[in-house]
Amino acid sequence: MALLDWRSPEHFDHSGDKPCVLCNKPTPLRSDRGKPVHKVCAEDWTDAHTDREGDQ
Repeated sequence: MALLDWRSPEHFDHSGDKPCVLCNKPTPLRSDRGKPVHKVCAEDWTDAHTDREGDQ
């Protein structure tokens, strides 16, 4: 499973929660592209959409 490092402050939006683009529940977290998303949701999405050695 992919583990993202979101310790930097730009991953937290102090202006308030917005719906996560993946689960639609509120979150103050933002992706590297500024989209509202929970870290766990982003990790799950990355894991599901990353080709690994042996995948076809």
